[in-house]
Amino acid sequence: MSDYQTTPAGQDTETPRWRDTPVWLHGEPGVSATLRAEPEDFRVVENLGFEPDGEGEHQFLYIRKTGENTDWVARQLANFCQVSPRDVSYAGKKDRHAVTEQWFCVHMPGHRASLNWKLFGGDSIEVLRAEKHGRKLRLGSLQGNRFELRLRDVSDGAELERRFALLAQGVPNYFGEQRFGHDFGNIEKGLALIAGRFKERQRHKKGLYISAVRSWLFNRLISERIERGLWDTLIEGDVLMINGSQSCFRYDSADASMAERLHGGELNLTGPLWGRGELMTEAAAREFEQDVYGTESTVCEQLEQLGLKQERRSLRLVPESLAIERESDGQWRLSFDLPAGSFATSVLRELCNWQTPQSGAGQ
Repeated sequence: MSDYQTTPAGQDTETPRWRDTPVWLHGEPGVSATLRAEPEDFRVVENLGFEPDGEGEHQFLYIRKTGENTDWVARQLANFCQVSPRDVSYAGKKDRHAVTEQWFCVHMPGHRASLNWKLFGGDSIEVLRAEKHGRKLRLGSLQGNRFELRLRDVSDGAELERRFALLAQGVPNYFGEQRFGHDFGNIEKGLALIAGRFKERQRHKKGLYISAVRSWLFNRLISERIERGLWDTLIEGDVLMINGSQSCFRYDSADASMAERLHGGELNLTGPLWGRGELMTEAAAREFEQDVYGTESTVCEQLEQLGLKQERRSLRLVPESLAIERESDGQWRLSFDLPAGSFATSVLRELCNWQTPQSGAGQ
């Protein structure tokens, strides 16, 4: 029996609302494909945006892993270096069913001689670089990731190319399915947790479940904006974000250049990640956000009671360095760069309906 309930005992349940499929920007794709038939079909290369300075008590390790979980690699590093797991950090988690390259950091004060990193790992882990640095590598301290993906069994290559060309205009900045856990388990636990029906002792897991709830609410906001025909339309009181930054400001209807900058990709519309604080939007934009989040007023109040601070997130994700190549009949290679905090699956869902050998259909 589960140690949590998603609905109070005795209450009839329907199909959970958090299982609703987010709206596609250009309609549901008519292309089917297979993703991650092999780990090599999904490659991720991390870009920190800075280089280790070569000195200090923090050992930076650039590691290539194949088919392994980021946390598992971190635990193996802790064992190898004979340090506490708390002394091993990374900037972001990477997909397990993939070939990924990312930096790890081990706090090793007092270690003057470098360890033989060739002895660490095995067939699925390889240390590519080892550098010292003066500061700890913290979660989120990265610029972005490069994705190189292979789609197999593509049903319609011409339609795939057509939809790929549309990516340059941006896609909905949805939180990907990874955020919500297997069969939406993270959302279910998060809703039960904030309602007081479930307790989680581990701080990391607690944060994961709460984040899933905020992410689900944000995805609903994007879907609603698309459905109302407001995806790329400015309304009075909107809050905009400069692309590639976290700098926000309110829409000035007297400034005609703002619409041009929005359509040109320089500016993006934003939405709230719910928490304490006043909405930055005003007028019609605030009414829209209150209308959408008002349908989950109890959930929003529970998030506020946790003391979470309200934040803004771009509604649009603009992939960069886009490239597509046909490798053979039914097989295509795609590549693009994404900023930190965004999901490759949110790009892929606009291209095709994919199947994976591990979990079946993707969105």
